Amino acid sequence: MKLPVLLKKTIHRIGRAYVQRIVRGEAEEQPKRFNERAIEYRFVFQSASRLCPQKVLDVGTGQSALPALLRICGIVVTASDNVTDYWPEGMYNRHWHVVDDDITKSNLPGGYDMVTCISVLEHIRDHRAAVQEMFRLLSPGGHLLLTCPYTENEYVDNVYDLLDVRLEYRNLPYGCRSYSRRELEEWLSLTGGSIAEQEFWRIETSRVHGLGEWLYPAVQVSREESHQLTCLLLHKPKK
Repeated sequence: MKLPVLLKKTIHRIGRAYVQRIVRGEAEEQPKRFNERAIEYRFVFQSASRLCPQKVLDVGTGQSALPALLRICGIVVTASDNVTDYWPEGMYNRHWHVVDDDITKSNLPGGYDMVTCISVLEHIRDHRAAVQEMFRLLSPGGHLLLTCPYTENEYVDNVYDLLDVRLEYRNLPYGCRSYSRRELEEWLSLTGGSIAEQEFWRIETSRVHGLGEWLYPAVQVSREESHQLTCLLLHKPKK
């Protein structure tokens, strides 16, 4: 056996053993709390099944498996995250290749039928620039799918700074905004987009995200009822 072939097989064997150790540890140490991802991912796949996008960009992927799941559906997927600024110790996603890209000044080529941004926009300092860039990367007639903390009539710049925030959110190195109708209307004004669909979800017992107890199960409600999460599908005009 030639040395390069032997070396390649040895490296692959060591790599597989390492990955198996990592996933075994993840399986043994799974968190016990159910969260809002089931609501958000359902919205993603429901929208994808209806719109049938060919090319999708997922923004703020982190270590999520969402791009890999979208690819299983036959979609050509690009995943991106601002690894340089938001992951100071580096970040590895074992499910999909993640491009290091700052969505507030993206270097990606664009031409996407759909951009997904799942519970990420609340952590981006310049949310206006991020939304504008995501719209720019869309093809005419494309859709931006956002999920984020949201309360119709109350904006909070950083819920983690509130005195009564839950213990799990204290002393985190990043902030978390809870948006409102005012910011949503501003995004639409900046981009010329429109709302194709919007859902409101009550996921906690408090007025805004991060203060109360989790609800099991969460409840989809009307715009006028108490809620802490929104799922948004925004449309980019064709011209």
